Amino acid sequence: MKAPWLKGFTAILALTITINLSAQDYWKEFKALSKSKDSTAQVALLQKWEKENDQDPQLYVAYFNYYVNAGRQSYVQLGNNPRGKDVLQLKDSSGNVAGFMYEGLNYDIDLVNKGFAYIDKGIKLFPNRLDMRFGKVYVYGELEDWEAFTKEIIETINYGASINYKWLWTDGVPSKDGKAQMLDAIQSYVMQLYNTEDNKLLDNMRRVAETVLKYEPNHVESLSNVAITYILTDKPDKALEYLFKAEKINPKDAIVLNNIATIYRNKGDKDNAIKYYQLTIKHGNEDEKAFAESQITKLKAKK
Repeated sequence: MKAPWLKGFTAILALTITINLSAQDYWKEFKALSKSKDSTAQVALLQKWEKENDQDPQLYVAYFNYYVNAGRQSYVQLGNNPRGKDVLQLKDSSGNVAGFMYEGLNYDIDLVNKGFAYIDKGIKLFPNRLDMRFGKVYVYGELEDWEAFTKEIIETINYGASINYKWLWTDGVPSKDGKAQMLDAIQSYVMQLYNTEDNKLLDNMRRVAETVLKYEPNHVESLSNVAITYILTDKPDKALEYLFKAEKINPKDAIVLNNIATIYRNKGDKDNAIKYYQLTIKHGNEDEKAFAESQITKLKAKK
């Protein structure tokens, strides 16, 4: 599925199951017990905590973490699609890469669903907690449940717009720039869909991007994302509609300029392709410049 360039972002939001959300005593104790993997003590603490204060948002985060971690099972996997940080490259007798050894994950879905039930209750009680919503998205991504992943992102966008992005983050602290924080994370999720290289998920990418554009029509990344879904489904003219809108908003965006150039190249319009590759060289980073220069060389050789 990889063909056009997908716009990234500078501040990648790192989300994990074990987000440090609070400094309160129960949360500290829960983390310590999680580290020691004392599940019996964790359950006892959660039950005590729930009995004492079932209106504590951290309680629902803790339950979610407990059940997801309890349901996660790792194993050593051999294959050609490594994931995670610890990857061992395997080579044959000729020194060629033959495969990879890396961590695989399985989930006990019954346990994970118990976690989802708790975090759903937490979101219902504290709907402005963006970290809870993104915790769900993270786990759906781990499960590769892309439809639930997409629906949760869209629901988050819709709710965020309804509160003017006045999100709360860890420990209930107001986000300094809730809109930027949300949109940066959502761009990383769109990239996650794209990187599956599964054309069936292009519709998911488009649905997310179009939801953003409903509220933020000048969001260049989402305009570019929609365009990419049309490029990859052989609808170049439709893609250009979105790319030209993005170019008008930010005429120096090298990703947008490169994708316009590539469409013109594929359409056989050498003059416009060269024009936009030259603009990519002017405004792009070193990799983007090198790619554009190589394309211009090829185009000029065909004249």
